[in-house]
Amino acid sequence: MFDRSGVAAAATGVLLAICASSSVWAQANEPTRIRPQAAPTVEPTTVDPQAAVEPATGVAITWTVANRFRLFREERDFRRHEEAAQGRTVLATEQALAEAADGRGWARDMVGRLCLDGIGQIADQCIRDGVRENYLNPVDHRIELRLTGVLPAGATCAWSFGQDGDAATASAACDAPVVTRVRHGKPTRVTVDIAAPGEPVRRAGSDIAVRDLLIAGLGDSIASGDGNPDRPVALSDEGFCFRRFSPAGNAEYFRPGRAGFSGDKACDGDRAAGNDRPEWAQLSARWMSAACHRSLYGYQLRAALALAIESPHMAVTFLPLACTGATITEGLFNGQRARELNCDAAGALCPTTTPAQLTQLRALTARAQQSQPGRALDLVFLTIGANDINFSGLIADIIIASGGERALFSRAGIIGSVETAQSALDKKLPGDFARLRATLKPLVGNALERVVFVSYGNPALQPGGAPCPGGRGGFDIHPAFGADGERLRRTAAFVQDRFLPALKEIATCSARGACQAASDAMTFVDHHQAAFADHGFCAVAETDPPFDRECFSADGKSFRSSLVDGATEPLACGAAVSGFHPYARRARWIRTPNDAYFAAMSFPEGVSAAVRPSSLHDATWGVLSAVYGGAIHPTAEGHAAMADAALAGARSALQLTGVNDPIIAAPLPPLPVEPK
Repeated sequence: MFDRSGVAAAATGVLLAICASSSVWAQANEPTRIRPQAAPTVEPTTVDPQAAVEPATGVAITWTVANRFRLFREERDFRRHEEAAQGRTVLATEQALAEAADGRGWARDMVGRLCLDGIGQIADQCIRDGVRENYLNPVDHRIELRLTGVLPAGATCAWSFGQDGDAATASAACDAPVVTRVRHGKPTRVTVDIAAPGEPVRRAGSDIAVRDLLIAGLGDSIASGDGNPDRPVALSDEGFCFRRFSPAGNAEYFRPGRAGFSGDKACDGDRAAGNDRPEWAQLSARWMSAACHRSLYGYQLRAALALAIESPHMAVTFLPLACTGATITEGLFNGQRARELNCDAAGALCPTTTPAQLTQLRALTARAQQSQPGRALDLVFLTIGANDINFSGLIADIIIASGGERALFSRAGIIGSVETAQSALDKKLPGDFARLRATLKPLVGNALERVVFVSYGNPALQPGGAPCPGGRGGFDIHPAFGADGERLRRTAAFVQDRFLPALKEIATCSARGACQAASDAMTFVDHHQAAFADHGFCAVAETDPPFDRECFSADGKSFRSSLVDGATEPLACGAAVSGFHPYARRARWIRTPNDAYFAAMSFPEGVSAAVRPSSLHDATWGVLSAVYGGAIHPTAEGHAAMADAALAGARSALQLTGVNDPIIAAPLPPLPVEPK
């Protein structure tokens, strides 16, 4: 009899080495029998059971998890991002994807192939690459294995996965990949016998295991990706009439409408406008979640996806929960109004409110733990605080210039001030944040460093770091708009000198009384702020898209003022509005109001009743579609730059090192064949 103790010791050593580089495996359900697939399949070589089996030298088993960003239903979508990355930063990847899509957006087709239901919520069951999976509790993972190194000519390989009564086999040419599914939560033994004519059989093996990261994204519009619809709205070359509040002068104006709309485009069609709204909604921009303006371009999703791309032995289960307009109180702890209602096309009932993000997160983690006790969040991305000090009110204060509109929106509480923002920053935000910290702590196993707080970039700086000047350039989508230079300067200084430093002190526990212990500090990320200083909403370059340079006038004269001309040709440059490419590369990483209208043209159903539009031509929604449609939010490039910063914070929090290095399983000694 041969002594097998050396073989067992070697196998145990490899298993311990693999597990030492990963977190403790969560307990998993027993999977069904593993069914490997060989590509291509060949007839296995007959091996004499009495023949000697020698160790395989000069070869190694390499493996990767297939379609390892589990929000994607189809592997082609993951591969598209993986191939575009190829050692690039997230920003460079976004620029490459945008160029390949001619600036029209790579997400326009992917948004319909996600593990989400019709209103953008996580689906319990998801068919991924033809296999029904539990999204929160994966039973197994599809992997692709290859044999690398020096291989004999004409060799065939007999693969074995698992052991004892749960083993499965496949045969293939040794230079062909083999696809199989391996258990979640525990290692699977893999062996391969290499057979070549006239040579002894050689064997390599290893224990392989997949680590699945459970990552949640929480926060506000910067976290959700507002301003960057997955499928931008299609605009009509003809004008659409809006009213103004101004009692004198032109009380109407024309801007591009939604393509395909058959209703009345003139302001005298109000009586039929209510009947037209379902059709108008079906022509909306498309989002992962319309209620939350949640987008595939958001930095949280892009950072989680980047982790999956660079970690071939990991899968990522991402929980997108961030919602535009959220504050700590209204949004995280309590529900909030839906931003937009356009579920008709999906055949689903549109919710007018969205559940509290923390309530959703608790429910999702509880469901995950029902069948996998011990499964917990590995990471949380978080951006919150701007709406808590009414940052949108500061933006409205800057850009709404005309008296009639300012008076209305001041009474409705839409317009804010630096003084009220400072008061909220001093008196309210620290206490609300302390409550949030206490709630998040048990969700991440009392390790708050696994909450990666990604700060904001200052949107109002020009190259060199000075505040953007005032004016109507980029703001003339509405006749009442125009950036007031003095209010802009004051707000930019407040953001840079008071808000951003205070937020950092609160998140990192350096503010007096912010935390009970220094260990309660979150992982804080602000590396992107220096780059944003050169890419504010006023940044321009000769490399900007021709449409922007020719049709968005720097002096605020982009649109025809004549009601007759504007009704048929609203752009002063005479170009078709389809020439605007929302995802083309630009010097500015911040959406202007013009950008927000041309990309999303949001109809703000979810605002308070005091300012909710009563018709498609209502005077309020022309303003609100720009203020609440993603203006002064990062573009896809801006989100990609934030994702690069967030990715570095995530690696640190997860203690991932060498994630870009290939992971190769070393060959094991062969199992000796016992003589009969």
